[in-house]
Formats: sequence, structure tokens, C-alpha cells
Amino acid sequence: MEFDYREALKKIPPKPGVYQFWNESGELIYIGKAKNLRNRVGSYFNKDSYRVNAKTRVLVSKIANITFTIVDTEIDAWLLENSLIKKHQPRYNIMLKDDKTYPWIVIKNEPFPRIFWTRRIIKDGSKYLGPYASVSMMHTILDLVKEIYPLRTCNLPLTKENIAAGKFKVCLEYQIGNCKGPCQAYQTEEDYNHNIDNIKDILNGKTGAVIRGVKNDLETAAASLNFEQAHRLKHQYDLLDRYQSKSTIVNSSISDVDVFSIASEEKYAFVNFLKVMNGTVIQTQTLELKKRLDETDEELLSFAISEFRSRFNSHSKEIIVPFEIDLDDPGIRFTVPKLGEKKKLLDLSQKNVSFFKRERIEQYEKLNPEVRTDRLLSQMMKDLRLNQLPRHIECFDNSNFQGKYPVSAIVVFKDAKPSKKDYRHFNVKTVEGPNDFATMEEAVYRRYKRMIEEGSPLPQLVIIDGGKGQLSAALKSLKLLGIENQLTVIGIAKRLEELFYPGDQYPLYLDKKSETLKIIQQLRDEAHRFGITFHRLKRNKATLATELKNIPGIGKTTAEKLLQHFRSVKKIREATSDELLAVLNKKQVDSLLGYFGEG
Repeated sequence: MEFDYREALKKIPPKPGVYQFWNESGELIYIGKAKNLRNRVGSYFNKDSYRVNAKTRVLVSKIANITFTIVDTEIDAWLLENSLIKKHQPRYNIMLKDDKTYPWIVIKNEPFPRIFWTRRIIKDGSKYLGPYASVSMMHTILDLVKEIYPLRTCNLPLTKENIAAGKFKVCLEYQIGNCKGPCQAYQTEEDYNHNIDNIKDILNGKTGAVIRGVKNDLETAAASLNFEQAHRLKHQYDLLDRYQSKSTIVNSSISDVDVFSIASEEKYAFVNFLKVMNGTVIQTQTLELKKRLDETDEELLSFAISEFRSRFNSHSKEIIVPFEIDLDDPGIRFTVPKLGEKKKLLDLSQKNVSFFKRERIEQYEKLNPEVRTDRLLSQMMKDLRLNQLPRHIECFDNSNFQGKYPVSAIVVFKDAKPSKKDYRHFNVKTVEGPNDFATMEEAVYRRYKRMIEEGSPLPQLVIIDGGKGQLSAALKSLKLLGIENQLTVIGIAKRLEELFYPGDQYPLYLDKKSETLKIIQQLRDEAHRFGITFHRLKRNKATLATELKNIPGIGKTTAEKLLQHFRSVKKIREATSDELLAVLNKKQVDSLLGYFGEG
């Protein structure tokens, strides 16, 4: 079966993350990163973009499945891509296969250490950070470091003896402010090494600690009126703060942990797993569990933890979870973080499992519409505090024009969808003048009196478009009929979308994004539309009937017959004598044609 990339793209969000291509055999063949997952993955299937690239053409032809992991920032996507490529070494990431070809950032083991990038690792006690799969990202980090902390770039042997002997002179780098001149003791080794420690923290993701230190130094400099130093520290602080706002990097002190999160539905649960080694995510997967009984989240998560650790052969001593787990294993420590780097990891896992759950549910509901209906109705029952599923909902709305032509409309939803064949209009019979409450009382009474007489099943939920006054009027009619306890009636006020219940002093407010509120709003808007349409038709007919009554020989009854037969004055005007004779006598036809200037 040919891979349907269009359907796959619909499930991929426009968020930063890492995507993975798999072939028909279930083999991971390519890993990539993206600032916008949907756009980047979609570009592979744009023929204009890969027509001349043989490798991409072959890669795309072998794609049978696409998976992805969303992250917070583009830098996080890069970090995750780098670690996953090193771990899995997919076939089409061949250019990144050998770590020795990657660039590293090295902090040399020497007095006044230099910091630069290299592709060669020399075992001389120097500290190497990386490797970096993205050269541009590596240079971005180096440029930031050098802008914040001026460092030497020369390879002079800056021993204490050589400096004391005055063997060196400052160079142009010192003159332009890129170096503080340690070669002539213009900068102490203690100050230089303090900067090196801060740089190590930045490269290891401990930017927050560096920012706090710079902020303290800034406040000290300002308090002592050392404005030149305060200005320089303020520049450092702004650069670091801007860098931190764009990047959330796993702390390198988190050396070996498993991270789990769970999202549940009525019949299914989804568990996400992140494996963190040496500060980077090296494995990620989400598992779908079908509930057999009414298992708790703790039971489901415990099962999934065992499954994942067996599948990935994990022996981590620490497991990060969203809540306490009752597992008897003395070799494992469960952590429920509230703050810090571990909480960020848990949030990242939760973000992935939530997205996975939403995507799977949407996919399943497209194939099984009745599942979505049951879910929506169950949610409505919970949100509106009902004692049964609202499979049959009715909504009332009134319309009038300055007290004239009052009408009521009722719309019906069955299984959360409009049932237009059940819509009804009511010409108000007992109300004189603009009395919205009395109009509502009449409409509700007539509607349910007839349903009772016909033996029709009553709705589970009745919605009244209006506030407490309209709701009280509707409830009065329900009590007269003796059915107030057989259904639930609520009112919805337009201004703040407040929901009123009979007898409750305070309204109920639903989340503005909730599906329950959206369905209620749809009902209200549909009732308003339906009522206004009927009201306008009635008003127009009354106006047209008045016009026709001005014609000699045409009375009220005849005018109504004409409108009922021809539907509009325009069609009456265009009608032939023979067509008019179907309703009028010969004398009336002559009079009407003469009135319209056609006789």
C-alpha cells in the first residue's frame, strides 16, 4: 500500500521537534529536527524541492511511517536530534554516523584556558563538550560566550613565570576589547577562571545559576556606584537572559533517569517515556493502553513502567513520575518533581503524551463517529450536572419587532447534532404586546403539552435563551404540566455566557473553550437564526398582505390566499391572467392587473 503522506501531515503539529522516518520493515531510516514539524516534513514530499536530490528521492520512496516528538524550542529539537542520531545511527543519517567527524567545543587544559571548536579529540586533560550535529548552532553558542566573556585566542604559554618575566605584549585583541590582557597580568587568573566556570555552566545548560551570579554582581556594582562595571554586567545579564528565554536545556547533572507521564480517557490511556542519559534525551516513545476494567492511572502507569523498562532494557535508579507510585523495588527511587530541571522534563513528557492522546482520539473518532458522540454527551452530562446523557436537547428562543409579530422557535439536537426535521415555530396566541416572559411561558407549555398528548419522549435537557426571567417562565409551564422533574431546564444569558439553574442563586460558568459550551452556543445560535427567519417571513407577509388589500376588490382573505399560492408580490405581479384565475375571479384579476399597470 502506498504511503499516504497527506494524512500523516494532518497529524503533525506546526511546533518545534524531531521527526523520524520508518520503512515498511519498521526500521528507523532517518531522524531530523525542525522549527516547524509540519512544514519541514511536508517539504520532503514537495517534488520541486527534491527532484534533483537523488538521496532525498530514495529516502522519500522508502517512507512507510512517520513519528515525531514535540519539544519547547528549536534548540531542544537540535539537542534531541543529536542524541537520537548517536543512539540509533539511522541509515540515511550516514554523514553524522561517526562522532569523530562532529565538531566539539574544547576548554584547553592550560593556564588561562582557551575555548574553541575542534574535530580532533586529544587526550591531554582538556574538557570537550559535544559533539555538535549543527555547526551553526555550535558557532552561535561560541559567539554568545565570547561576547559575554572576553577570552584570549593566542596560543602563548601563559605561565606565572612567563608573565612575571614580561615575555609578552598585549595584541590587537586587547586593544579592541576582545581580551583583557592576561599576558601582561591585566587580568588575574582568578578572574579568568571565574569566567571559565560560568562558561562551563552555560555550555552544560546551567544558565540560571550564571544569571543569578551576574545579577548579584550587578547589584553590588550599582550599590558601590561603580557604574562602568555595572553597565558591563547589565550587558552580560541581558545577553544571558535572552539566551535562556530561547532555550531550555536538560541539566547535564541529570545523568541517568527515566521519565513517565500519563493521559487517560474513559476507554484508553496513553503513557509517554523519555530516557535521559548524560543530560540529553536519547529515547522517547508513547504507548497506548486499552482499559479492560476500570483501572486507575496508578495501575496503568505501573504496568507501562514495567513494559518500557523491559523493552528498552533500562536500569535507571531514578524514575520521574507525575504522582506517587506504589512499586516495591528498593533499587528504584521515584521522584515527583515540583520545580527545577526534573519538573521541566516531566512537563516535556506530559506535553508529548497530551498531544499523542488528542491525535489518536481525533483519528479514532473520525473512523467511529459514535465514539465522539458518546464522549461529548458524557462530557456534557458531567459539566452540566445531569443524571442522564443529553441525547435529546431542545432550545427555545423568542423574536418580535417592537412588540409586533411575536414568534417562538424551538430547535432540536439529537446525539449532539441538529435534527432539523424536528424544528418548530410557534405563532404566539395568548400574549399581547412585548412580553418576552409570557411568550416563553406559552411556547414551552404548548410544546410539551402536545408531546405528552402524542406520547412523544421528552428531551433530557431544555435550554432557554435568556436569563432568570425567561427560565422562571419556562419552569412555570413545566410545573403546570407536572414534568419539571422529568427533564433538566437551564437558561443561558447572552452577555457573559452564564448558565442559570432553577433555584440556584449563582450562575455556572464553563470554560470558554469547552466542547459543552460550544454545543450550547450552537443550539442558542441556531434557535435564534431559525426564529429570526420565521419572524421576518411573518412580518413580510403582513406587510405584503397590507399592500394587496389596497387593491379594489381584494380583501384580507383574498390577499392571504394570493400570498399562500404565489409566495411573494413579485410572483403575483409576474403571473399571467390564467395563473391568477386559479385564485381570483375575472373581475379581481382585471383589478389586480390594473393596479400593477398591466391591464
